[in-house]
Amino acid sequence: MEIVENRKARFNYEILDEVEAGVVLLGTEVKSLRQKKANISDAYAVFHGNELFLVNSKIEPYSHAGMFQHEPTRARKLLLHQKELARLKGKLSQRGYTLLPLKLYFNKRGKVKVLLALARGKKTHDKRQAIKERDLKREMERELKGY
Repeated sequence: MEIVENRKARFNYEILDEVEAGVVLLGTEVKSLRQKKANISDAYAVFHGNELFLVNSKIEPYSHAGMFQHEPTRARKLLLHQKELARLKGKLSQRGYTLLPLKLYFNKRGKVKVLLALARGKKTHDKRQAIKERDLKREMERELKGY
């Protein structure tokens, strides 16, 4: 079950690789995610030592939590195998790459997962080209539908 998707990421970045990671959360965060109160549009993943953290993701406070509330924009630890962490760290050391969350979702077992993308920022002319291609595709579909 999808919670939230970063729709701007595919437009602003060239996606090179995707990785699924677990997220370490508090109970009130999980309850808030079940109500789909999250935002990952400005989020990114960063290494602190040998651990990977999701930064700038916002999970709204749970309305019925009382005084035991979580901080909405705290850094959340991501869970990956050591080999995957080492591979991503090597890729991120190259110039121009970043790790972005594409989706936040519950898997079949009810665990919260994040789909991370190894990405490189698009230039303005690349974005314009993507818009042109999308418009051409739309026009072709309209013409085919008309007949």
